[in-house]
Amino acid sequence: MELVEQIGKYVWNNLLYVDDGFEYDDDTSFIGEGLIDSMGVMELLTYVQSEFDITVDQHEVTPDNFDSVNKLAAFIRRKQTVMAHSAD
Repeated sequence: MELVEQIGKYVWNNLLYVDDGFEYDDDTSFIGEGLIDSMGVMELLTYVQSEFDITVDQHEVTPDNFDSVNKLAAFIRRKQTVMAHSAD
């Protein structure tokens, strides 16, 4: 499963506070659209760290990294790249 699809599925199944289905695109702001709250961000953080085996520092939990499916996917890819290069 592609990363964007995997994240979208997790958000849909575990975090959405809307009943009308996920009628938003992968760039839709989670917080700006009221799709998740601050506790949802923390749950998303826990998911990212456990599912993708990456460490997320507190200063990295920002809207630039965690506020849409595409932003989160890009963040995970960057972290995985850095971790792969540091393991060399």
